[in-house]
Amino acid sequence: MTTEPLDIGVLGYRFMGKAHSNAFARLPMFFDDAPDLNRDVIVGRDEDALEDAADSLGFDRTATDWRDVVDEVDVFYNLGPNHVHADPSIAALEAGTPVFCEKPLAPTLDTAEEMADAAADADVPAGIAFNYRFIPAIQYAKNLIESGELGEIHHFRGRYLQDWLTDPDAPWSWRNDAEMAGSGALGDLGAHTVDLARFLVGEFDEVSGHLRTFVDERPVEGGETRPVTVDDAYSAQVAFENGVMGTLEASRFANGRKNDHTIEIEGSKGSLKFSLERLNELELLRDGNRGYETILMTDPDDPYLDHWWPPGHIIGWEHTFVHENYEFLSAVASDGAYEPSFADGLAVQRVLDAVERSDEAGEWVDVA
Repeated sequence: MTTEPLDIGVLGYRFMGKAHSNAFARLPMFFDDAPDLNRDVIVGRDEDALEDAADSLGFDRTATDWRDVVDEVDVFYNLGPNHVHADPSIAALEAGTPVFCEKPLAPTLDTAEEMADAAADADVPAGIAFNYRFIPAIQYAKNLIESGELGEIHHFRGRYLQDWLTDPDAPWSWRNDAEMAGSGALGDLGAHTVDLARFLVGEFDEVSGHLRTFVDERPVEGGETRPVTVDDAYSAQVAFENGVMGTLEASRFANGRKNDHTIEIEGSKGSLKFSLERLNELELLRDGNRGYETILMTDPDDPYLDHWWPPGHIIGWEHTFVHENYEFLSAVASDGAYEPSFADGLAVQRVLDAVERSDEAGEWVDVA
């Protein structure tokens, strides 16, 4: 493992830029064996906003063109909108720079395949931002399933509900545009659910999907409107390769739901339930029990919890980024492998694409 600090370059300084920068700052405080980091350069188009971001997020310098930095840093974080995932990430990988990219991997399956091919050719870590894999309760659930405690898995049920677009006068953004985002609730929210389904249960075989747009246009500055060309909600029935059956759902029109990502898994010997809004808890039904027990994920022997607080003191959403970055940057420092990788991002993209194809065709379609 390298003992030199890793120079970090980050494209994007808003929501995800703040989340990852917070993780960079927390790592040396709580993870003694994490590699040393240097927040080197932050990249964006607005020079004034960049200077403010560099000051508040702790970066040494700024740049307005990613082309100037992808071969200068030890790690490149692409945290921009979906339509700018491909070119900077591929350029960095071609320069031999490890890349960490926001999800979904790309707006389209073809572009995701190009990115995954570039990662395979580069032979350096290329990670995608499925941070919910690193929730202690999800890691605990993974261990339960792999140990056979739930028996043969029969059902997977996943939903991700938000309400930030229920107001028809909510302003238009790039997330409402198919060319920039690729899809709406499907890619923005559903990608997380699909990744957890793959992580916990297995590969997808077939899907039957349905997409719906509730508001066809939204206001922009100046009193005009722009068309909404992505879905506001989706649902899907799914068949996994191992025989598990499942249902998926996501909506940005679910009144009263702020960030409700839930999964349920039923097996022959037990079941489990998890909600992101109760991140420190796992509901578990063990063989022979008459009801679910609530397991509080705060003990030192629970995944990642030995790094944090005394038992009973909970962690939050932002800590998932600390865990994620610990794993990714450790892989970079040791020239090791990292998952979820661009290959995982491509596998998720294939499912998203299949849901869209199924909606268009009105029938079950293969994911492959």
